[in-house]
Amino acid sequence: MTLQTEHPIDTSPIALASDSSNDLDPLWRSVEREMRARGNDIHIPISFAFAERLCDAHPEADRLVVRVAILLHDTGWARVDESKIISEGFGTNWRQAQIRFEHEVKGCEIAREVLPGLGYTEEFISRVTDIIDGHDTRAQSHSIEDSLVRDADRLWRFTPAGIALASGWFAQTPAVYCRRLRAEIVPELITAAAFQMATADLERSEALLKTALL
Repeated sequence: MTLQTEHPIDTSPIALASDSSNDLDPLWRSVEREMRARGNDIHIPISFAFAERLCDAHPEADRLVVRVAILLHDTGWARVDESKIISEGFGTNWRQAQIRFEHEVKGCEIAREVLPGLGYTEEFISRVTDIIDGHDTRAQSHSIEDSLVRDADRLWRFTPAGIALASGWFAQTPAVYCRRLRAEIVPELITAAAFQMATADLERSEALLKTALL
């Protein structure tokens, strides 16, 4: 069931998002190396911006948990066999590929390495790792924070940058990948806010990329 909100939903292009806060700069710096794996340095900042918008739409969520979890959720790709990321992580039955379970485990390890030194409590770290563990492979969300992270993780795919990267990973044209987004990814979105953001971005991206012609 789609999670509704009575709060405003920002569906403007994510490139217009402005984040003047620098409270998480030490955390971004601590995982700079991990951001260079599998396009994380494009995927994660865009997903992070979507997560902030989803938190605006759902102020009942713990904003810091969501922001830290989305920032760290895919860092584990830096510690798996790089040669298998595309062949296994984006192949047949990609959702249950062993390498996807591995990147979740490694992401939890990274969170437990970097967060204590930045002053985060064990209870907070457990809440973050509970989200990272299974964000790709677990069927159900277990909290509002988990739901917002899952939606933010998907929303970046609807932007031109997301389509450019992910269509290559799946060896599909942008037009085919956009059709796949409508058929498979839109139905997975948990919140009404994410649904509105996704459909608005997809319409803009399809027009920009001329998917009706190409």
